[in-house]
Amino acid sequence: MASPGTRYQSFSKPRTRAQSSGETTGAKSFEKRKLSQKRRTLPLQLSMGGHLSPWPTYTSGQTILHKRKPCSEDYRKRANSWQQQPLGASKPRYLEQLENYLRKELLLLDLGTDSAQELRLQPYREIFEFFIEDFKTYKPLLSSIKNAYEVMLAHQREKIRSLEPLKAKIVSMNEDCSERILAMRAEEKYEISLLKKEKMNLLKLIDKKNEEKISLQSEVTKLRKSLAEEYLRYLTERDARKILIGDLNELRYQREDMSLAQSPGVWGEDPVKLTLALKMTRQDLTRTQMELNTMKANFGDVVPRRDFERQEKINMELQEQLESLRADYEEVRKEHELLLQLHMTTLKERDQFHHELEEIHRTSTPRPDWTKCEGIISGGAERWLMLAEGKNSDQLVDVLLEEIGSGLLREKDFFPGLGFGESVPAFLRFDGPVENKKPSKKEVVNLLVDAWKERIAEEQKESFPDFFFNFLERRFGTNDAIAWAYTIFESIKLFHSNEIMSQFYAVLIGKKLESVYVNQMETLSHLQKEMANADTQNEGLISMEQFCNILKNAFPLKKEEQIQELMEAAGWGPDNSSTEVFSYRILFTEDEEGQSEPFVQKLREQYDSEKEAYLQELKQDLDLELSDEVNLLKMRGALMNIDPSLDKQTLSTYLSQAFQLPVAELPLEDDEKQEEIVVKLETAIERLQIADIKRVGPRGEPEPTS
Repeated sequence: MASPGTRYQSFSKPRTRAQSSGETTGAKSFEKRKLSQKRRTLPLQLSMGGHLSPWPTYTSGQTILHKRKPCSEDYRKRANSWQQQPLGASKPRYLEQLENYLRKELLLLDLGTDSAQELRLQPYREIFEFFIEDFKTYKPLLSSIKNAYEVMLAHQREKIRSLEPLKAKIVSMNEDCSERILAMRAEEKYEISLLKKEKMNLLKLIDKKNEEKISLQSEVTKLRKSLAEEYLRYLTERDARKILIGDLNELRYQREDMSLAQSPGVWGEDPVKLTLALKMTRQDLTRTQMELNTMKANFGDVVPRRDFERQEKINMELQEQLESLRADYEEVRKEHELLLQLHMTTLKERDQFHHELEEIHRTSTPRPDWTKCEGIISGGAERWLMLAEGKNSDQLVDVLLEEIGSGLLREKDFFPGLGFGESVPAFLRFDGPVENKKPSKKEVVNLLVDAWKERIAEEQKESFPDFFFNFLERRFGTNDAIAWAYTIFESIKLFHSNEIMSQFYAVLIGKKLESVYVNQMETLSHLQKEMANADTQNEGLISMEQFCNILKNAFPLKKEEQIQELMEAAGWGPDNSSTEVFSYRILFTEDEEGQSEPFVQKLREQYDSEKEAYLQELKQDLDLELSDEVNLLKMRGALMNIDPSLDKQTLSTYLSQAFQLPVAELPLEDDEKQEEIVVKLETAIERLQIADIKRVGPRGEPEPTS
């Protein structure tokens, strides 16, 4: 016989559904063979009538409820046959064999494992299988009952398996919570110990203060006592002085009386009386002299009250000066400490910068010798000096690349067609070689200027790329339009330093809206018109003062430094007088290749920097990452915060550009749909970057919107 551990191994490990179904089929066939063998070893004990024995129905003291219909004929026959059986009958042999088998199987089980309860069910399951196999009539019903219980047991097992991870999680959470509680208790214990120490220190401080208070009170008591004694002594001396003064006055009066009495005849006075008076007078003089010496000895160190009050006032003034000097000293000391910290920080930064500079010197490449390009560029050294004037290394690299690229471009006779893909612009869709028309740079600039003039003059019903191709068809015909489109596109893509070409290329590929170029041209036209109005003599001359006023009126939001930069770009220097006149018309001229004067270039640079600062301020007000989403409500609020003077039309234009919605479809300010319209902040900033966006008014001074 197999051991219980191997026989009931299926109940100790969780199985997958596929394994369970396959093993269940194999287990059923195996169990059927095993049950048939066991059934042959367990002979069925039948009653006298050919039915199973009804024991222990008629056994004394035991009762089994049979779930049969009491009105059936078979039930009545069996009841009669059972009643005729003697009361002292023994158990059927089949029942005893089943009980012995069950007892033996239970003894073989290892009930100390975790799956003991499931193992315990297996013998009972086998007994039930015996009944199902022997009771052919009730086999379907008993099988359905067994299957129902098996399904329920399988469901409970799956539920227990699913709860096992939760149990482990609860145990781990319990351990974490216990550790946190212990940590909190330790922290609280530490804080309590600190508070107890602080309490002891405060109690010691209170005791010390109480002792100081008691000592001060005793000192005050002593001082009051000594003051009372001094007061009594001074009162006594005052009274004695008054008595002395009275005695002196009495002696003076007596002397006067004696002199008056002796005036008729001095020799007529009694000598004894005079001797006695002289003796008494000498005694009074001695006593007075002693009292005077005593008073000098006692009050020799006493300061007069007037001097005391004067010295006390001087002392208070000196005390106030001392406190003020102490406060000043503390401030100076703090400033000194801050300066020391700043000095140390500066030293660290200096050392760091010095280290970085040495690292840069060690790793960086040497500066190029640009004079070597003089022999390569067409035109020689004179043309290279003209091209390199006022440019840094990065700009010189661009100039060098343009010169090299222009040479390579002139050598090409054909361009390869880009095909008809969706990523190819509409005006470049062509399959096959395309002829290179090889125009000069001046011819390309003139074509672009004519295209801009025609674009501004029309109503702009079509997109800019479509207009560009239609313009070329009207100018050169349908056959040559595609060749000119490829030629011009390659030229403007190459020459980044040329303003007209770079702007036209940016608008053509969608990096800028054409409204940017149009508004810049309108601004230049407005400036030229204002300067012409200031030129009353129509000589083309205005003073620097008039020029400065025109700039301030045309650009009220520009700072003084920006106005100064524009005036310097126009040719004004610190040595020039404000009344000195200059020709304003040359500020708006262009050379044959479309390059503007420094004044117009500075205007465009300031426009780009102001737009960048405006968008940076918008990002700071939104306080979001570039990858975060922003809704229309927040964008509207941020624009109004950084530019309160925005009118409704301009604000709607900015929002329409940022969210790519028509102005008519934008929700109103109090509409809840604003929160539903969202876009990534990075996308919104990129869309605003290509548009003509600028500040309308100063921040913090809103104007009434129209």
